[in-house]
Amino acid sequence: MKKIMAGLVLLFVSLQAASAHGQSPKYPPFSEYMMARDAEIALAKSAAPDYVSDHATIKVFTASGFQTVHEGDNGFVCVVMRGFTGAPTYTPVQVRDYINYDAKTRAPICLDPLAARTVLPYYELRTKLGLEGKTAEQIAEGVQAAYAKGEIPKRPEVCFAYMWSADQVLGPTGHWHPHIMVYLPGYETLLGTKHPHNPLPSIGDDEGTPFAVGVIPVDDRLATKARAK
Repeated sequence: MKKIMAGLVLLFVSLQAASAHGQSPKYPPFSEYMMARDAEIALAKSAAPDYVSDHATIKVFTASGFQTVHEGDNGFVCVVMRGFTGAPTYTPVQVRDYINYDAKTRAPICLDPLAARTVLPYYELRTKLGLEGKTAEQIAEGVQAAYAKGEIPKRPEVCFAYMWSADQVLGPTGHWHPHIMVYLPGYETLLGTKHPHNPLPSIGDDEGTPFAVGVIPVDDRLATKARAK
């Protein structure tokens, strides 16, 4: 728990420092977001245990968004999110800016079949808007409008994703604990927790909205290393 709290404090301090600069961030060159394809596939698969990711669909990041390089047979989809892919939608704009424009972010995630159908299109739209050079505010407005119009799926139920990679880089926090992402449309708390001194498991992003996301850390021994073929 002490390590988890330290990570949360580091994230808070980093975001406060970023907002204090008072300058509008700019996207780094596209090349800084890219990875060698084999390395990206290995990193994407490290999001989940082998018995899941070996049978999952794998998508890699390209100049036109995420492209499928392997069709799976279990309904799971693994990708490596960039900053603008997974940044919160409703949190303060300075926070969104800092996460959106961080080219070092490499966040492997493996979505369960329901999340692959209902959450992945949201991530893909965020990525498309990021690649178009939209600001954090424009991305937030774009996904909210698309959700309201039914252009991306509604989220009627709770669904899940693995983020167990030992090689994840989550923006200013860098590496963090392996964890389960829980997509909780409309939820404001997770398992009744909303306490400043014991914040996990909790909803970290967009609480009370259709895009609310909860985080449940798991044992560090479950972290999965990327293994290039």
